[in-house]
Amino acid sequence: MTNTSSKAKHIRASFFHFFEDPNLESEAHQFIEDGILSVENGKVESLVPFEAFQIENPDAIFEDYSGKLIMPGFVDMHIHYPQTEMIAAHGEELLQWLNTYTFPTETKFKDKKHARKIADFFLKQLLKNGTTTALVFGTVHPQSVEAFFEAAEKMNLRMICGKVMMDRNAPEELLDTAESSYEESKKLIEKWHKKERLLYAVTPRFAITSSPEQLQKAGKLLKEFSDVYLHTHLSENKSEIEFTKSLFPECKNYLDVFQQANLLQKRSVFAHGIHLEENEWKQLQQHDCSLAFCPTSNLFLGSGLFNLQKAEELNIKVGLGTDVGAGTSFSILQTLNEAYKVTQLRKAYAENPSTIKPLSALKSFYLATLGGAKALHLDHVIGNFEEGKEADFVVIDWKATDLLKFRIENSSTFEEKLFALQIIGDDRVVEATYILGEKQNLD
Repeated sequence: MTNTSSKAKHIRASFFHFFEDPNLESEAHQFIEDGILSVENGKVESLVPFEAFQIENPDAIFEDYSGKLIMPGFVDMHIHYPQTEMIAAHGEELLQWLNTYTFPTETKFKDKKHARKIADFFLKQLLKNGTTTALVFGTVHPQSVEAFFEAAEKMNLRMICGKVMMDRNAPEELLDTAESSYEESKKLIEKWHKKERLLYAVTPRFAITSSPEQLQKAGKLLKEFSDVYLHTHLSENKSEIEFTKSLFPECKNYLDVFQQANLLQKRSVFAHGIHLEENEWKQLQQHDCSLAFCPTSNLFLGSGLFNLQKAEELNIKVGLGTDVGAGTSFSILQTLNEAYKVTQLRKAYAENPSTIKPLSALKSFYLATLGGAKALHLDHVIGNFEEGKEADFVVIDWKATDLLKFRIENSSTFEEKLFALQIIGDDRVVEATYILGEKQNLD
């Protein structure tokens, strides 16, 4: 576990963070070109201009990242750690891809040593890309979650994970039962949920691989443990939707499958949500559910274009998901690159393209930080630099690549610089990642 010093430390840099959604408030963000962040016991003590700090503390020692940009750590709303080793596997479409690559890879996680090896690599990849919080899929094996939480606890990370519940339509060696999935998930919740910075997500893979009985057991867990998460997939692919409807003919639509099992709540996070019916949008809004926008995997598998604008109009909370391994990068910056393109591509399918609003740079970085924290109902502890928040943050080097440096030098506004960072930035721009105010050694 990372130790946090009781003595205050100070970090000098440019700072950028949000107080609210920039599409809702004109004064939603703060940029301090030369500031000092003070951290004590792993929490933010203050963020002030450097000049004011120096007047009050002329002899203070500080870590100096002058000319660099510090922002809150990125939040990844949907990612599969067991799929790390199969990233960039040629994909035709979702169901074929699962059967060809995903399921065979996940069978390896019955071996806890293998799971721990992948968990360690996975978490370092997140941190190297500036991601400090993630909502993570394990496999059907309880030991996959044990290995993940053990690794995350050692690094003192704020992570959410869960054992996959899957009792049909998958290889025999990856199936549990309605009862065993309930019992194994319950034991994991009792052991790991709210231990240090760890949280648990009840995780039926998707409707196709869970029987009605298993989904009811998932609902029972949510009732018994009212502050755990629900993490699953929804309406990612048209073939998936048709298969789901054939398995649940009594349900009105895909989301109704989860509604009937009492799985819609404020900590329910549904990945994708590309092909939602109007009633499904309204149900998500009514139950304060969140959606994970996963543009790289949606484009990679040809699944479709998420309607971020619709979610915003309905005030549905949205965060970004890299969705590794269908997603092609651990980088939230590269995910933002693809997210912008998805919002642009929607113009090609609109009757009136002028009504489609492309993703702005400010909204992008809101989704990557405070927006993701709000979607996970964690904005009381992470997401910006307000006093008392956990000091997880990323140091960005504007000059990390020749192309980015050249573009930044030819940008006239801060927002223009942010957009360049979003489009041509990647893991190379991440100079350092801090957890609870401590710089992480990722070598």
